[in-house]
Amino acid sequence: MPKLLITGKSGRMGQALLQAAAAEPLVAVAATHDVGEDLDAAAAQASCIIDFTVHSFTAQVVEAALKHRTHLVIGTTGHTDAERAMIHEAAITLPIVYASNYSVGVNTLFWLTRHAARILKQDRFDIEVTEMHHRHKIDAPSGTARTLLEILNAETGTSYQDDIAHGRVGNIGPRKPREIGMHTLRGGDVVGDHTVIFAADGERVELTHKASSRLTFASGAVQAAIWLHDKPAGLYDMQDVLGLR
Repeated sequence: MPKLLITGKSGRMGQALLQAAAAEPLVAVAATHDVGEDLDAAAAQASCIIDFTVHSFTAQVVEAALKHRTHLVIGTTGHTDAERAMIHEAAITLPIVYASNYSVGVNTLFWLTRHAARILKQDRFDIEVTEMHHRHKIDAPSGTARTLLEILNAETGTSYQDDIAHGRVGNIGPRKPREIGMHTLRGGDVVGDHTVIFAADGERVELTHKASSRLTFASGAVQAAIWLHDKPAGLYDMQDVLGLR
């Protein structure tokens, strides 16, 4: 049975993770952590750390996991390239699930987007992505939107740096043939809405997922910790956990 350390216990996701863990008989919460508390002592009590805090805290979490050989479930988004590289390096030693979204529905959206992009070719269909979150979210675009864009880049042979248009303003001229639009909205208490639009002359296909509760993500993260329990070192995501790879 995985013994969990849940970080950020006083935050919105921390509270949701505690609720999800309490409802799952196959895990036990061995420790929690919040700002100012002893992370090393908490990690020593756990077999798996679930972290949904902020990207700047990830290095400390990874360091504690390496020291105590704990598994890792990382749901934090907004990592820098250096922070992502650190996670990849840690996965040589530890089993880690690292995903931008732990919802079963969103991971189905990832799968559908990949297959839709193979059918709705970019030579006919223009592609746009929109996302909306609550007013407190600090990174943009969301980690989930970034994953959608990475899927679309891979399937269309485009580049995140060169072909993604983050909003549009002014006299920008006609749409570029390989362009993929990315539009970020913030307001209210929206948990997470994501839409991928494939638009052609005469028809449009829209793939949408809307989350109304953080418990959706928390339950998925707890399931990821259970799945990871007997896995060897390596970097996994929710596509692996759900068998969608």
